[in-house]
Amino acid sequence: MCLVALAWRVHPRWTLALAANRDEFHARPAAAAGIDPDAPDVYGGRDLVAGGGWLQVSTRGRLAAVTNVRAGGLPMEALPRSRGWLVREFVRGDDDATDFGEALAPTAAEYGRFNLVTCDGASLSSAGNHPAFAHRVVAPGVHAMSNGAFDAPWPKSVRATRALAAWLDSDAAGALGADAGESRVAAAIEPLFTALRDTTRAPDDELPDTGVGLELERALSPPFVLDARYGTRCSSVVLMATDRIVFAERRFGPDGEVLGTSLASFPGSP
Repeated sequence: MCLVALAWRVHPRWTLALAANRDEFHARPAAAAGIDPDAPDVYGGRDLVAGGGWLQVSTRGRLAAVTNVRAGGLPMEALPRSRGWLVREFVRGDDDATDFGEALAPTAAEYGRFNLVTCDGASLSSAGNHPAFAHRVVAPGVHAMSNGAFDAPWPKSVRATRALAAWLDSDAAGALGADAGESRVAAAIEPLFTALRDTTRAPDDELPDTGVGLELERALSPPFVLDARYGTRCSSVVLMATDRIVFAERRFGPDGEVLGTSLASFPGSP
C-alpha cells in the first residue's frame, strides 16, 4: 500500500473514510479482498508470500493499513518480521490503537521500513520505524500516508486528500444509509475510484527527494503508478460507521487494465 488518504471524524455519518492505492510488483502473489479463511471476522487483501496484508478490516470495527518507506540510499532489507503482519495482528487482536502502536517500540526495528495506521473505532493512531520509531494519536481531520512521513505533503497525497474531502462534502457521502443497496453504494463511491486512477505526474519542483533519482521520482509521483513491472495493483475505498462498514476494491493488471471490482458491506460493531 503506497497511498492512503483518510478522513477521521470529519463526516457526520462516516467515522472513518479511506481511499487507498496499493503499489507492488505485479508478479508478487496476492489474494483479492475477501474473508480471511483463518479469521471469518476479517476482510481484506492478503499477501501470499509473507502472509500479511496491506489493508484489512474486522467486522468488530477495526482497521489497519501499512505502507513501506522509500529510502533509496539504503540497502534492501532482510529483516525477520514482515510489515504486513502488523495489519494482520492488529485487526485480529483486542488492543486499542494507542496501546498497539506504543507496544511496537521494542520490536519496530525488526520490520521492514513501515508506516502504519490503526483504528479501533474509538481512536486512530499512526506509527513508523524510519528513521526512528515514532507513534502518534491522530487528531480528527483529513490525513495522508504514503512512503514518507505521515502527513508529508507529497503531490499524490495532496491530490488524494482533496478528492476525499470533496467527496465527503458531496451529497453522495451522506445519502448512503445502512439500507443502501450495492449498486447505489458502487455508484456513490465511483468518484473516489476515479481520483485514485489519476496518472498525472507531478511537476519536478514539487517532487520529494527520497534518494531514488529524478526519473523514478517522476514515475512514482502520480496517485496511480502505471508500470508493467511495479505499479498500482489495486485501489480501495473503505467507509466505517457505527451501523455499517463498506469495503470496495478494484484490481489492475500490469498495463492498468481493470481485472475486477468487489464490494462488501457488513453491519457495524455495536
